Amino acid sequence: MNFNQIALTLALVASASAFAPQATFSRSLALNIASNEMTAETIIDGLSYKPGQASTDFATKYGHLAGRQVKTVGEAFAEFTSELGFSINALYKNAITDIVGTVHLIVVNARFQKDPVWSAGLIMSLDLLLKNYPEKDIAAKIASSLLKSVGLDEEEVRAEAKAVCDWAEGKTKADVEAALSGEGDSDIAVAARAAKADEFWMYSRYYGLGLLKVMDIVGLEMDKDEVYPVIEDWMTTRLGKSHITACADSDMYFKVKDKLDMMETMMKEIEIREKKRMAERLETKAEDALRAAERESEYQAEVIAEKEEKAATDDAKADA
Repeated sequence: MNFNQIALTLALVASASAFAPQATFSRSLALNIASNEMTAETIIDGLSYKPGQASTDFATKYGHLAGRQVKTVGEAFAEFTSELGFSINALYKNAITDIVGTVHLIVVNARFQKDPVWSAGLIMSLDLLLKNYPEKDIAAKIASSLLKSVGLDEEEVRAEAKAVCDWAEGKTKADVEAALSGEGDSDIAVAARAAKADEFWMYSRYYGLGLLKVMDIVGLEMDKDEVYPVIEDWMTTRLGKSHITACADSDMYFKVKDKLDMMETMMKEIEIREKKRMAERLETKAEDALRAAERESEYQAEVIAEKEEKAATDDAKADA
């Protein structure tokens, strides 16, 4: 096999997709290269597998989903728009578009398993984003349409989120750590045990935000520098999972929250200015109306005086 053929074959290897972790194949190919065993036959053998039929635990668990039809982000957003039936406020359009796409991509992942902590994080995100949306009825409709467009039951998600928040009331950091370690029968403990037992458990953004919600309820200081080591400990020590993405999501949450708080302040200032202008306009109208009433009163007084004067003149002429 000449160099061009080998390069072309390696390019095909790099672009090939399978329903199995790529690391396994890459590692075996690297070993072949290291041992000078790479031939056309070994490369072709490596490309002969079929999606979902690799001899790995991952393919064994999820192989039956190979070829499954998955709704695209565009289709999910089209469904969201149709369900909503209203135009989105320009200030919120980018953020809402982002959250629809993000939640959809999480939910359609074969490894995704919804749990109460994740639901709490999603509801917290929606509440934070839509807290100051100008039309409250449309804000509620946005949340409902989003959940429906990604195939989630709103009542179920909200019930799970409420259960986590209710449980966290009055609890301490130690109580939460015990639950995340799998101790007890709380929803958090049950979800933690399931995550620990699942080799392919998938972390996603709203799980990390759900942990932030729990932190807030139990009274931990909600500062990104204070939260970082807590997230790291809870994810790594308690759950036995990587903390890197969760900590990054925590930092992102505080950045977004700061921007939303700034926008809230700006909107309140605009509202105050508008109310002040309206009050000034009403005051001006009232003053104009008062002056008009005074002028009308003076005019009527003059009319009456003229009538009385004319009547007196007529009487004097009649007497003469």
